Amino acid sequence: MTSTGARRAAAVPAIDRADSRAVFMSHWYVAGEEQGRAVLDEIADAWEAAERPEDVLSFSCYLSTGGDDVTVMTYAQCAGPDAYRPFVRSLPSAAARVEPVEYRLFRSVPLAPESGPAASVVIASFDVDGRERQEHIVSSVTANIEASPRSDQAGLIASHFHLSLDGTRVINYAEWTSDEEHIAFLEGATRHRSLRLATRTPGVRPIGFTRYHLYRAIDG
Repeated sequence: MTSTGARRAAAVPAIDRADSRAVFMSHWYVAGEEQGRAVLDEIADAWEAAERPEDVLSFSCYLSTGGDDVTVMTYAQCAGPDAYRPFVRSLPSAAARVEPVEYRLFRSVPLAPESGPAASVVIASFDVDGRERQEHIVSSVTANIEASPRSDQAGLIASHFHLSLDGTRVINYAEWTSDEEHIAFLEGATRHRSLRLATRTPGVRPIGFTRYHLYRAIDG
């Protein structure tokens, strides 16, 4: 599977855009890449055919890379939290109506914005016990990223940490120049230090990560 779709610069969402004040994410397993593409096309087609609220700034669809377990993900940026759920509930596609989790972008760590749009997106998830634990683990991981040599994180464009409103999840939306750079990073010291921080912090449980390519994107 290639990352051609993710390289279309105009389609890649600006995760740290200042007017995005609410983020809605959904992800679920599908029976293979063919079904994943069909599901995402169904969702994106429904979005493109509908009159969308002004508060919806962008909507992006992603397909996971490699492996037997294929995951699809949707990521919506909104100027406010009120319009998104009523809108998606009105869509004719059942897949488009999957209940999302609402997040707020808490902190972004840009490392190489000059590298251009991400060709690979890695979603790392943490199960946490409340708001204080959410902020604590983000502070710990970002301090590790910022203190680590750039050579240990070659290809990492930026990390964007999202907190779920219910206090149970932290998502690191990491932008990479390629799948290969992320695969190399997995064996490095920076990644292992971050993993130790998460596993040894009370009230924080790392869930794992999924690597995605952008499949389709729609501006608001």
